[in-house]
Amino acid sequence: MALGTLDRTPPPFFKQGPSAFTRLMFFSSLAIFLMVADVRFKVTQPMRAVVATVLHPVQQAMLVPAQLWEQAGYYLTGLDEARRSQTQAERLVAAQAERMMRVSQLEQENARLRDLLELRPRVQVATLSAEVLYDAPDPYTRKVVIERGSKQGVALGSPVVDEHGVLGQVTRLYPLTAEVTLVTDRDAAVPVLNARTQQRGVAYGVPQTSGMELRFMAGNADVQAGDMLQTSGLDGVYPPGLPVARVTSVDRRADSAFARISLTPLARPDHPRHVLVLQPVALQMPALQPELAASVAERASQASQPVSAAVPGPTATSGAAP
Repeated sequence: MALGTLDRTPPPFFKQGPSAFTRLMFFSSLAIFLMVADVRFKVTQPMRAVVATVLHPVQQAMLVPAQLWEQAGYYLTGLDEARRSQTQAERLVAAQAERMMRVSQLEQENARLRDLLELRPRVQVATLSAEVLYDAPDPYTRKVVIERGSKQGVALGSPVVDEHGVLGQVTRLYPLTAEVTLVTDRDAAVPVLNARTQQRGVAYGVPQTSGMELRFMAGNADVQAGDMLQTSGLDGVYPPGLPVARVTSVDRRADSAFARISLTPLARPDHPRHVLVLQPVALQMPALQPELAASVAERASQASQPVSAAVPGPTATSGAAP
C-alpha cells in the first residue's frame, strides 16, 4: 500500500475541543446576556407570544381529562347545589324586596342631584367574562392563566375580579390567553380606600400567608380590625368602589413609626374558576376638548417662562401669583 493513501487524521479519541471551563464561561455569559436582554429590552416577548400560540392547542388537549373529571364531579353534586341555591335565592328575594324599592328611590334622587350639580355620570366599564385554565408554573409567584387574550379584547393591565372582589390584574398578554397576577403576589399593589374613614392607602400582596398588607400607614392611623377596603380609583386602572380586602389585625409597634396592618382579600385567589375582566378606567376616560387642551397647553407654557418676561413692569409679582 502506498504511503500517500494512508489516513493521517488523528482518531476521534485524540481530538481536542474547547475545555470544560471555556464552555461553562461561554454558556454562562450567554445565559446572563439573554436574561438581561429579556428584562431590559423584552427581546423574547415576540418569541413567547409565538410559543404560547403554538402550544395553545396542546394545552387545551392536555386539559381535557381534568375538565372531564371536574364535569363528572359537578354533575353528581349539581342537583343538591341547585336545590340549595334555589332555596337561598328565594329567601334573598323575599328579604331584599323592600331594599330594592328603597334603592330605586335613592337612584332617582341621585340622578336629580347630579343633574342639578351638572355632574357627569360615572364612566361605564366594559367587561369580559373568562375562565381560569391553570395556575402559572412559576412557584415563586401567584399567577393564573385565563382563556381570553388580545384577540378577544383583553388589554394589558386590565383588572380582574370574581364574585367577591378584586382578584388581580393582567400583567402578560398573549393572542389567545392572558396571565393574571393575583392580589396576593409580592409584586401586586392596589390603591385602596377605607370605607369607614375614607382614608387612602396602598395594599400589597403577601404570598407567604396568601394575604395582603396595608403598608406605610402611621402608627396612630384610624384603622380597626373589620374595616372594609375598596378601590380608590385614583390609579386609572381599577374602577372606584370595588371591594378588595378586610382588615384582620392591626399591630401598632412602639419601635416603628408605621403600623403593621394585615388584610384578608375578599376574593378567593386560591380557588378561582370564572372571572370577569374589566377594561382599565384610563382607556375609557373622555379626551380633552380641543379648546380646553389648547388653554391648558398655553397656561403650561406661560408658567414655564420667567416671571419678568411673562408680565413686565411693577405688576410682575401680582401676575405671577395665579
